[in-house]
Amino acid sequence: MLMATSSSRKHIDLILKVARSYYLDNMTQAEIARDIGYSRPTVSRLLKESRDCGIVHISIGHALERIRVLEERLKKRYGLKYARVAEVAPGEESRQIVPRYAAALFAEVCAPDSLITVSNGGAVAATVREVPVCDWPKANVAQMIGTLSPENTMTDSPDICRLLAQRIGGTFTTLPVPMILSSPELADAMRKEPQIATALALGGGADVAIVGVGAVTKVRSGHIFDAYIDQRKAADLLEHGVVGHICGHHIDREGNHVLTELCRRTISIDIERLKRIPLVIGVAWGPLKVPAIRACLIGGLISAMVTDQATAEALLE
Repeated sequence: MLMATSSSRKHIDLILKVARSYYLDNMTQAEIARDIGYSRPTVSRLLKESRDCGIVHISIGHALERIRVLEERLKKRYGLKYARVAEVAPGEESRQIVPRYAAALFAEVCAPDSLITVSNGGAVAATVREVPVCDWPKANVAQMIGTLSPENTMTDSPDICRLLAQRIGGTFTTLPVPMILSSPELADAMRKEPQIATALALGGGADVAIVGVGAVTKVRSGHIFDAYIDQRKAADLLEHGVVGHICGHHIDREGNHVLTELCRRTISIDIERLKRIPLVIGVAWGPLKVPAIRACLIGGLISAMVTDQATAEALLE
């Protein structure tokens, strides 16, 4: 028994010596073999044993590796096809960096003959501005949601639609109708107009969509609803379990569509149709939007997520 214990101790000492020489002293396996009087294959086996038995722990600490780990965890947690996490350096802002990552993903995965649809909002507009110039004459960009009110200063969906078509060298189909109409009856009638029906059908049948995510807070229901939802109505939405909206549709924390008084008046692709678009790239970030983003991911409304590191970490908590 004593001999076995002594033998085991000597073997561990040998593993430790080999591991220190290789990992700390930067010696080659051939140099270690000459030093200890063993063959190089034996040194290789001892190094493997040092890892297998936990004597040596290897961790990759580069920031890019941590980002990749976050992306893989997001994909696994929410069943995403793609995830891109932007590393925002000190002095930079997410609104400057995240759209570049989203534009790069779009250019990487979108085919030159794709039917593309876009929503509205600052994140989508910023992403489209970063899309590299292409020569895709067979691509078509369709507007998926009506135009904002004249008082809203955000970059509107028709402008985003045209800009993306210009950058990729394709054609575009706009939706010449307000996002929210004055009555459900008028909205129903407008949906039956051939030009409106065609645009909505194109948006619903897209190969790729680029969408933003809006948060509902006690103060507002996102910038796109500024002309329609005041602070009192926003607070009421919160009380009824609404956490955010996507493509003009309000959702609860599970990503279920919450019917509001605006729903029948809103001109946008159907939320169930949105789920069937093969690739929906969601671009959003920030602590206020975490509940809304998480709801979209849980509800299967987004299949590719682009965000910043802080938001990704919050989504994985």
